[in-house]
Amino acid sequence: MIDHFTLKVSDYSRSKPFYVAALKPLGYLVAMEYGGGCGMGVAGKPDLWIVQDPENTRPTHFAFHTEDRKAVDAFYGSAMAAGARDNGPPGLRKEYHPNYYAAFVLDPDGHNVEAVCHAPPRAPKPRARAGQRRLSAAKPRGSGVKARTGTRRPARRARR
Repeated sequence: MIDHFTLKVSDYSRSKPFYVAALKPLGYLVAMEYGGGCGMGVAGKPDLWIVQDPENTRPTHFAFHTEDRKAVDAFYGSAMAAGARDNGPPGLRKEYHPNYYAAFVLDPDGHNVEAVCHAPPRAPKPRARAGQRRLSAAKPRGSGVKARTGTRRPARRARR
């Protein structure tokens, strides 16, 4: 398991706002910052370090795991709004495996940044049919709440 990695960028002042915006839908925030670099991660644990190093910046590819496909879509939208170049919009990549749902963008230095979900699509929640109402779970006995019997009470007449 990878604990963290360092991404070398040519212009930290340009790359930091890009990554802050692009990774926000994935829960990433700046956890630590120092002159010319920062550590980003979820829940205060940096696993992505961005460091200015213009002499050693070579484009690379890395991917962020997501729990659902909506996060992939949100990552792509945020990254594009932050100035990314498209390198593959959200969609299935069946050549990798049947549930490989990913999006690819190029950051300001040409790094190929990916968000990927390996889970199958979530089944939609069943909706009640017309005329049906969903009832909440039955109350435990002795709760003081009268159980519904399924019969309707007559409508109250308005007071004058």
